[in-house]
Amino acid sequence: MADTKTYHEQKQIDNTLRLREVLKTLPPFAKDYFRAIEPRSSARTRINYAYDIRVFFHFLMESNPVYKDYTIHQFTPGDLERLEPVDIEEYMEYLKVYKRDDEMITNSEKGLSRKMSALRSFYNYYFKHQIITSNPTLLVDMPKLHEKAIVRLDIDEVASLLDFVESAGTLLTGQALTYYKKTKDRDLAILTLLLGTGIRVSECVGLDVNDVDFKNNGITVTRKGGNQMVVYFGDEVADALLNYIDRETITPLSGHENALFLSTQKKRMGVQAVENMVKKYARQVTPNKKITPHKLRSTYGTSLYKETGDIYLVADVLGHKDVNTTKKHYAAIDENRRRQAASAVKLRES
Repeated sequence: MADTKTYHEQKQIDNTLRLREVLKTLPPFAKDYFRAIEPRSSARTRINYAYDIRVFFHFLMESNPVYKDYTIHQFTPGDLERLEPVDIEEYMEYLKVYKRDDEMITNSEKGLSRKMSALRSFYNYYFKHQIITSNPTLLVDMPKLHEKAIVRLDIDEVASLLDFVESAGTLLTGQALTYYKKTKDRDLAILTLLLGTGIRVSECVGLDVNDVDFKNNGITVTRKGGNQMVVYFGDEVADALLNYIDRETITPLSGHENALFLSTQKKRMGVQAVENMVKKYARQVTPNKKITPHKLRSTYGTSLYKETGDIYLVADVLGHKDVNTTKKHYAAIDENRRRQAASAVKLRES
């Protein structure tokens, strides 16, 4: 019998092969950098960095007269140290709007910040290893990131969303109704699970049937870095999952037998499919809020923090490696708790 890979193992293999393909489109010396960051980054991150760094070399060939006759494979580390801080600033300006294969590409603050951070990390490797003697990225201010308000569902909106999924059939007819009946229990189970545990959408689609333990009400999830962890859930999540598993009548396609959540094509659901499903329902309930699976995670994190006031517990359950990530997102929530601090400390007994 063939060795069956888990979803996460297969994803790792796919991403590794994809990274190899992208590396063929970069200067040969770039391979050293990607080999060096492997132990501390996921294949997914390395793929994103490879695409980001490729944009930089395309920019040089397009915009810098020195490199207009270069092919990407002609670049050497020496070309990195030949550049001045002004070249890096011009690149930052270029990133705001540029053309790639007849398509206009724009970068938001976040996209700009990620591309610059990829370039700085790339430069840093060669500078640290004394392959280059100057690092112009250190002399350029990185783009400023403005804090965005956390978008999340309020308590009544959570209830409305789940109620809507349960009763949407009354508004549908024909093919839409048939599809809804087929997917209702699954969709309700996914939404309840995301809202009741705060797991990431990638962790959700990676779940196998045997990752769910109803005796202890826990699911074994594979976190971002590959670590496994048991996340516990309440009775509402248990009921929704049991209801879905008991009524699931689809016979999965070969290779997808273990998947907990199946698409109507009898395959393991993908991240995109869950994102589309969440958007489809949320649009009806909260048209003014752009709700994604990640916003459902924020909703859970917010509720847990309000209920417990324990930021370390929230960080642990959400699988944040650094509690500062959690603090940044959730500690600003409770204005009332901060107000209580004013009267909590008595200076003189009355």
